[in-house]
Amino acid sequence: MTGTPRLMAELMYGGGLRLLELLRLRVHHLDLARGRIQVYAGKGDKDRSTLLPDGLKPGLERHLQRLRLLHEEDRANQLPGVWMSEGLARKYPHAGEQWEWQWVFPSRKPALDPVSGVIRRHHVTDSTFQTDIRRAAHLAKFSKRVTPHLLRHCFATHLLECGTDIITVQELMGHSDIRTTRIYLHCMKKPGLGVKSPFDQLGQWAPPPEPKAER
Repeated sequence: MTGTPRLMAELMYGGGLRLLELLRLRVHHLDLARGRIQVYAGKGDKDRSTLLPDGLKPGLERHLQRLRLLHEEDRANQLPGVWMSEGLARKYPHAGEQWEWQWVFPSRKPALDPVSGVIRRHHVTDSTFQTDIRRAAHLAKFSKRVTPHLLRHCFATHLLECGTDIITVQELMGHSDIRTTRIYLHCMKKPGLGVKSPFDQLGQWAPPPEPKAER
């Protein structure tokens, strides 16, 4: 994968995001300075914070610079602001026109809003990203079915394999029940949360000396 689809896939894996959480990210949801993604109204209408990998910051900064130009172009063309929930639209009538509320992954062209009948810029559709993932899996010659959600599964599994405690993984994933998080324990390559045996951790282990040959 290359370009924006690759950045989307990396961010979904790097933060353990659900597909709609990824698509609905707005500029102010990204905290590059603190390495954090703020997820609002996730599954169950819950908010949470998750990881923003350091390795993605340079690419995200370049991506946001390009979005700035697109936003300025939309404002110059007097395009209506991006969609806002009914409550936010009442509280902040012009927020959809402001930079911090713009979609992180907007569509290339404005389109008709089927509810309001307004032509505005929406976020990328889920079908577009799913197609990108399927194409990449085909080119990589994977024999298993690959979907965007697999990236979220890998985030949880790899954290556990690296020794992250299961409560932390539960919070990052936004699971309301720890039993949901425990499912990923069965996906791990190694048991015991991937920790090393103390035999391997206690410094430089040296083999016993060879016995001296008898005369």
